[in-house]
Formats: sequence, C-alpha cells, structure tokens
Amino acid sequence: MAGGTWTLQNKVRPGVYINVESSGGTLGAAGSRGITSLALSLPWGAAKVITPIVAGEDTLTRLGYDLTAPELLLVREALKRAKTVLLYKLNEGTKAAVTAGDLVATAKYGGLRGNALKVVVQTNIDDSAKFDVKTLLENAVVDSQVVADIAGLKANDWIVWSGTGALTATAGAPLVGGANGAVTNADHSAYLAALELYEFQTVALPSTDNALKAVYAAFIRRLRDNEGKKVQAVLENYPTADNEGVISVKNGVVLSDGTTLTAVQATAWVAGATAGAEMNESLTYAAYDDAVDVAPRYTNAQIEAALTAGEFLFTPSNNRAVVEQDINTFLSYTPKKNKSFHKNRVIRVMDGIANDLKRIFEASYIGKVDNNVDGRALFRKEIVVYLDALQGIAAIQNFDAQTDITVLPGVDSDAIFVEANIQPVDSIEKVYMKVQVK
Repeated sequence: MAGGTWTLQNKVRPGVYINVESSGGTLGAAGSRGITSLALSLPWGAAKVITPIVAGEDTLTRLGYDLTAPELLLVREALKRAKTVLLYKLNEGTKAAVTAGDLVATAKYGGLRGNALKVVVQTNIDDSAKFDVKTLLENAVVDSQVVADIAGLKANDWIVWSGTGALTATAGAPLVGGANGAVTNADHSAYLAALELYEFQTVALPSTDNALKAVYAAFIRRLRDNEGKKVQAVLENYPTADNEGVISVKNGVVLSDGTTLTAVQATAWVAGATAGAEMNESLTYAAYDDAVDVAPRYTNAQIEAALTAGEFLFTPSNNRAVVEQDINTFLSYTPKKNKSFHKNRVIRVMDGIANDLKRIFEASYIGKVDNNVDGRALFRKEIVVYLDALQGIAAIQNFDAQTDITVLPGVDSDAIFVEANIQPVDSIEKVYMKVQVK
C-alpha cells in the first residue's frame, strides 16, 4: 500500500497519507451479476457455439478435462470469481478416428483430446453372441455397451459409431489424427456475433493481437452506445481504448504452485472478478485468488504512471497479489462525463441501473401499460422502489424519491421521458490524515 505525506488531496495510488505537524499547522481539506465470456482454442468441446459453464460443475464430458487440467487454465481462472462462463470454442479442429474391423469410431468433437480415446471390443462373458464395447479415455472406461452388432451401438459423450455388420474383438484400438486446427480473426468476429444474443457482464480477450483488441473494443462501444447493453471488455495492455467499457490489464500474477500468469492470461480472472463483483463492491485491493506475487513488479513511479494512463494492474501485498485500483481506461473527462466514470464500481452501478430498468421495462411495461398519467406514475413507482433498494445496499446515496425521479410524456405519443438524478457510492481508497503532536 502506498503512503507518505500530502500537501493537496491529489494522490494517484490508494493508500494512507499522513502529515505529522505541531499544533497550529494548516489543515488540508463508497440485478444479478456473475456472467463472463471467453473464446478459446480448445482440444475438445462443441465448436463455434456458446457453452455455458457453471461454477462447480463437472467439465469432463463437455470440455474433455477436469477443471484442474492445464488445458482449462483460463476457464478455471475466470470461474474463481464468476458464476458462469459463456465459453466459445473457436477452433473446429480435426476429429480423431479409428477403424476396428467393420466398426468406425470417430471422436464426437475435433481436437487433440480425441487422441486420448481408445475402443475395446470383447466377447461378453454371459452371452457369447454379444460383445462388450468400451470407450476409454486415458485408459479409464467412460462408456460401456453390450450389443450384438455394430447397429446396436449408440453414440456416447465421446464417440460416434459408424459401419455395418459384425463386431470384431480388439484389445484396444486408439483413436488417432485429432488436431486442434488454426484460429483466424474471423472466428472471433463470429464469436462476438453469437455472444451478442446472450446476457453477460464482461468478456475477456486473452490475446496480444492489437487488431483483435480493436475489434473487441468496437464491439463493446456499439453494445453500450447503440444497443443499450452495458457490458465491459477486459483486454491486455490496451489503455488507448479510453472507454469506460474497456479494462486494460497491465501485468500478471504468480500462483501458489509457481505458475506465472501473464497479463494476457490474467484477463480471464479480471473479467470473472468484474462480472462477479456486486454493484456495491469495489475490487480495489481485492486479492487475486491463490496468487502470491505479481509478474512483473513495478516501482512506485511506474505504478502511478500506469494508473494515470488508465491501466488495471496488480501489486504485491503480504504474499498476495492485489488489485491496485479498480479502474477502466476512460480518461477523456467532460462536464457531462466526469472522473467518476473511470471507476469500475461506479460503472457497475450505472450499468446495473441501465440494464435493470431496460429489463424491467421490456418485461412488464412495453406494449402493456397506457402512456397516460396513471401509466407513467406506475413506471415511476417501479423506478423508485428499485432505486430505494440500491440505496439500501449502499450502491447509491442521497436519493430523494420526491425530487430525483421525473417521468414525463415523450415527443411521440408512445414515448416517455425519464430523468433521474443518481449519486453512486464509491469506496474509500485514499486516507488523508493530519496528526498533531502536542
């Protein structure tokens, strides 16, 4: 944590700044979330579709590995804080296959994981006219069927069967030829088109490709500005985005097992943590789960420069890696869009209000309520109840239901105009203290 003395209340880093003076010195003057998304090249799984992965679920059949496997590192990091990851497998890949007699076994999905499959066909010990057909993954049985011939086999979570006629016994026929295949930027564009149809709070791009970063940033701007969908993207080293919808991760962390995650890989955790953070919660000084250090470390001057540039970074603190400050890349302040939009807690509040009121209006009011005094009063009451609830959890403050919400007729007969005065609560991040010595 930063510290030192202060003259003006203009410190960049969160910390405690204390002036020790003698008496007589002058005095210098806080909706349901948790959904993030990732697009990855993976060795198993349904390609080019959104696959929701819920925290705590068994990922073996859908992703080919237990969540602890290195192949699912970024999914695991995102799920440390997110409730759900909307996962998109970018690569189609090549499906592994093997022929045993007249039987053809083809992996259900393309990718390298198919090469870990094996088919065993044995005569059934209770009925010599039938066969036990077993599917093995890394020599562990994941499916077993008793059939008389090939036609009796049913596809399972791992293999699709084809061929006709009788089965031939085999002690083990490994599937071969599975490959992950290449990924192009066009695959990312297809992913974003698919993702747009889902509800989510954040999307991470684990890539150093600046062209892709620009695509993701433009996607977020369009959703926020044109579609009214308030979401954020987490990118690696992209502070030039200068937008409250884009978070730029500067460095990575070191996990307790010695694994070093780059800034690219850390985008998964940041996206999951940002999505999982409530409207009344800041990630400033939040510890990265299971991290013991940062990589690389920066000097105080470098940290201040990074924060001033709008970068989200980790700093070491008591054998932990903590978020230095929960900020986004927006720096082009104006009277209508001030410095508060640079803070992600504030953005979560404002985005939450926008998303929630849009959802409430679409679900219960659009096309269902008259645009007259009674109808507008009903919608106004809905907004007041909602904002009172936010004030109750300290997401907003100083809300006056009598003066801060106005609902009026719009220009067109089917339109209404809502004006709301909202003051989000930020978190205390800087302490300026004066200690007098008597």
